[in-house]
Amino acid sequence: MKMLVAILQDEDTDSVTHALTDVGFSVTRIASTGGFLRQGKSTVMVGIPDEMVDQAIHIINKNCAPRIEPVLKRATVFVLNVEHFEQI
Repeated sequence: MKMLVAILQDEDTDSVTHALTDVGFSVTRIASTGGFLRQGKSTVMVGIPDEMVDQAIHIINKNCAPRIEPVLKRATVFVLNVEHFEQI
């Protein structure tokens, strides 16, 4: 199991979260700030099976707006190993 943590531009968050939930991923969204000029960001967390990591990253990439400037990144994605998962 993996935990995918994606830091997104605010304007991309709705399209990314809708696209992820449309294919059945459970998504947790956290408002955050950071980067140059403390711009609005959202952090999205998704717990997924190992074999679905590439699909989730593809969905994020496909649903972020194109870059206007080369230095402005639309998303930063971390994939973390999950040792234990439990829903209560």
